[in-house]
Amino acid sequence: MRIDIITIFPKMFEPVLNESIIKRAQEKDKVKIFIHDLRDYTLDKHHKVDDRPFGGGSGMVICAQPVFSAVAKIRSQGHKVTKSQVVLLCPQGKKLDQKTAKKLSKSKHLILICGHYEGVDERVRQDLVDAEISIGDYVLTGGELPAMVLVDSIVRLLPGVLGDKNSLNFESFEGNLLEYPQYTRPADFKGLKVPAILLSGDHKKIESWRKKQALKRTKAKRPDLLKE
Repeated sequence: MRIDIITIFPKMFEPVLNESIIKRAQEKDKVKIFIHDLRDYTLDKHHKVDDRPFGGGSGMVICAQPVFSAVAKIRSQGHKVTKSQVVLLCPQGKKLDQKTAKKLSKSKHLILICGHYEGVDERVRQDLVDAEISIGDYVLTGGELPAMVLVDSIVRLLPGVLGDKNSLNFESFEGNLLEYPQYTRPADFKGLKVPAILLSGDHKKIESWRKKQALKRTKAKRPDLLKE
């Protein structure tokens, strides 16, 4: 998979992309991630990428030209990708969930546009973007943090990225259930004991217990998931 990220704050991504699972995925050649400074694609001599909105109003709007130019340049680079999908990170987008992450993880090429200021020129959304994604119903300074969240949620789903291929099957939101309670050594910590079933060695009973606990936890904390 290839992921290109278009942003006006490219340095924000360095610590995230060079640590943990995302770093290892790149080292294993499971994903290639490229960061593009939107200012490199503007025709403005002062490298401006935003302007005042037509009709008046507060704030600034990212211009269409540098975004269209950036996407065109990325698509023209001779990498072996047949089709790219352009995703805009913005408050108006569909809320990111595990189902969406799984769907996007099957893409060969993603181009992520980090929204900013009062948004982007509507022509970007109408004529360039394939999908819009939000990470929640709250306002952030820009689309950089949502882009990082999206990349992390996608990369860990790529085959061969996680060490235990079965671990994905037991995570929260798989089958619309939260994950069951987890324990590790010691079995007795300050009088707080691990459930005896987990120490029994009976894997069928343990699996049954975990399913019941996952359902119980989901009912208590996220009953909306069961409705889906």
